[in-house]
Amino acid sequence: MAGNSIGTLFKLTSFGESHGEGLGGIIDGMPSGVAVDLDFVQEELDRRKPGQSAIVTQRKEGDRIEILSGVFEGKTTGTPLAFLIRNENQKSKDYSHIKDTYRPSHADYTYDQKYGIRDYRGGGRSSARETVARVVAGAFAKMYLRQQGINFSAFVCQIGHLKLEKSYQELDLSLTETNNVRCPDLDLAAEMESYVKDVRKEGNTVGGAIQCVIQGLPTGLGEPVFDKLHADLGKAMLSINAVKGFEYGSGFEAISMKGSEHNDAFNTDFSTQSNYSGGIQGGISNGEDIYFKVAFKPVATLMQKQTTVNAKGEAVEMEGKGRHDPCVVPRAVVIVEAMAALTIMDHYLRAKSYQ
Repeated sequence: MAGNSIGTLFKLTSFGESHGEGLGGIIDGMPSGVAVDLDFVQEELDRRKPGQSAIVTQRKEGDRIEILSGVFEGKTTGTPLAFLIRNENQKSKDYSHIKDTYRPSHADYTYDQKYGIRDYRGGGRSSARETVARVVAGAFAKMYLRQQGINFSAFVCQIGHLKLEKSYQELDLSLTETNNVRCPDLDLAAEMESYVKDVRKEGNTVGGAIQCVIQGLPTGLGEPVFDKLHADLGKAMLSINAVKGFEYGSGFEAISMKGSEHNDAFNTDFSTQSNYSGGIQGGISNGEDIYFKVAFKPVATLMQKQTTVNAKGEAVEMEGKGRHDPCVVPRAVVIVEAMAALTIMDHYLRAKSYQ
């Protein structure tokens, strides 16, 4: 099974399954001498972990990190940094009813066809629990990048039909972590939470969107033509479970604009008067804020009956069991930040190689 690594100079290789012994990763390329703040890493993991509120899965996992290598006397050594998060609350019996059944819109059928074997316990490797490794690697990337003045802020901007209409400049992003939905507009957050609860009572699920803002970036990050910064950010976001779309800057809204409206005019200090480019021009960062949106589909597992097929191709009826998210976006905020941090970290180190 290929495809378990991301990055060039800063690379994460992840391993593990949803209901196996644990999950973890190896970070290659972490600079030496960086003070390791394990409390910060744990805080990031806590933002992603299940069971944190009434509107997410109630699986109870401590998600405690074990550092196996690459750290000595509280600092990174520059050697491969290996870590492990052990699974503590697996309930494989919750999935015994789908051992020979393919869940609609899941990876069950495609994994079975590709590999000839399938871990049906929570989806195995295809489970979103794999993202725990991304969050750890993202935390280490953030540790280094914040020393360079680079910061990441992601927040929920839409759940179902409820959409944030304000721009990120109009919002107090410090409010993002003050509510279960992780939306910095508190009135809208309350509506969103109520809506998710109603959807959950129906045994149904709902999708949403997350916006991420990256501030403090220097100019010059990005490797045209095939490793453009926005292309790598798009790949990173689209690798996250349940993601269906990515747009940066003006995105699809640019279609309805004229060039005279869309062009970002320069100031004499080379900043721009607008930022429809989303901080990236020609695949290279221009020093302005990078901002983008990531769209998430509704969770495929429903707590209501669905028709599907089994491995023999027979039509069957199934109903979800166990503990599942009615909406993934609140827990995915930190995952989006982590994948952005991995991408920026890799390109930051690549840009340094020119110096």
